[in-house]
Order: sequence, then structure tokens, then C-alpha cells
Amino acid sequence: MTGYIDAVGALGLIEWHRGFKPLALLLAIALVAGRARSGGAIGRPAIALLLGLACSLAGDVLLMFPGFFVPGLVAFLAAHLSYIALFKQGLPWFPSHRALLATLGLGLAMYAFLFNSLSPVLRVAVGAYVVVISLMAAQAVGRATLLRDRASLAVAIGAGCFMLSDSLLATNKFAFALPLAQVWVLASYYVAQILIARNTLEPVALAQAAPEASPAGLGLPQGG
Repeated sequence: MTGYIDAVGALGLIEWHRGFKPLALLLAIALVAGRARSGGAIGRPAIALLLGLACSLAGDVLLMFPGFFVPGLVAFLAAHLSYIALFKQGLPWFPSHRALLATLGLGLAMYAFLFNSLSPVLRVAVGAYVVVISLMAAQAVGRATLLRDRASLAVAIGAGCFMLSDSLLATNKFAFALPLAQVWVLASYYVAQILIARNTLEPVALAQAAPEASPAGLGLPQGG
């Protein structure tokens, strides 16, 4: 279904695109909610994940309509704040300083690249968004350096794909047109959401078992 959603958008079938694009996130929300309920009461990690997906859904819908770029940006900013809280569960803040510096550096470079193309309002909005998505990716990568399992690595890759998707979208919107931009933006975006939605809750039980988790507490060397 995701491939179909990408295709109709790329072909310019706007009305079909508006109808089918949100279905991917609605499906993800339904699957995550069902999985969480099957394990008993829905805990904080599942709530944070569902909130992130719901805010992403709101952002998807808003960005499909002209004049709603800033509200859509705010919705995705809220999604990333939810993901930061999710990736923090039972773990330190930004455990890898290298990851933090790398993601903030990449975000700053992208912001500098776009700066002259942005209006004064967008300079503030995009600047805030860049900081938050960079922190989200840093928390995801730092988390993977502590847990060191396949699921946390997949989440970190998903966070990186989120940054890639937004960089492609911003370049196409504010700098210069990219060939098949919508296809690449959506493909990397859905990879990001799928990796986060499918893998985040798996290592959470380990993290929650050690609420004061640290690299030493997990028996792992410190990252960054």
C-alpha cells in the first residue's frame, strides 16, 4: 500500500493522494495500539509512540494543503518531542556525545544552506524544528549505542531516514527542484516511520528493567 501511496502522489493525482497518504499512519497507529493492548495495559512507551504517530499524521494532513506549512511543521515538531521522550525511556539523555554533535552539526549545515531562502517567520520555525529533529536523532543513536541490539539499531536508522526525508523536502521546497522529489521524500519518510513503529517497543522492557540505566549499569562501554 505504501508503494501505491507514493505512486499516486508522484503522478500528481492530488485528490487520491490526499485520501490515501494518511492511511499509512492510520494503519501504523492501529497496529501499535493493538500490539500494546495485547500485552496488557498500555504503558508510557506505547503512549509516547502513539502520540508521535498521531502528531505525524496531523502533520501529513496539514502539509497536503497550501498555506499550512508552519502548522504542519509544528505538528511534526511535537511528534519528534514524543519520540525523544520515547527513546529516553529508562536511559540517560543523549548518551553519545558524538551522535549529539554529529546530528546537531548536520542540522546546522542544512539550516545554513536554507537560511537565505527562508522568510523571517520560517527562519524561526525551521530553526526550532531543526534543533528538535537533531535531538531526536541523537537520542535514538545514543540509545542504540547502549542497547546494542538489532531493534535499537533499526530505530536509529529510522531517525536518520527522518532527517534525510526532511532535508530532501526542504531542499525541494526552498532551494531547488529535485527529480522525483515526492517519491524520495515519501520513501525515506515511510521507512523512518516503519522502522520506529516496528522496533521501538522491543528493547523498552530492557530499559525499563533498569530505570537508572547507564553504560556501566548495562555492562557496556560509554558511547561518545
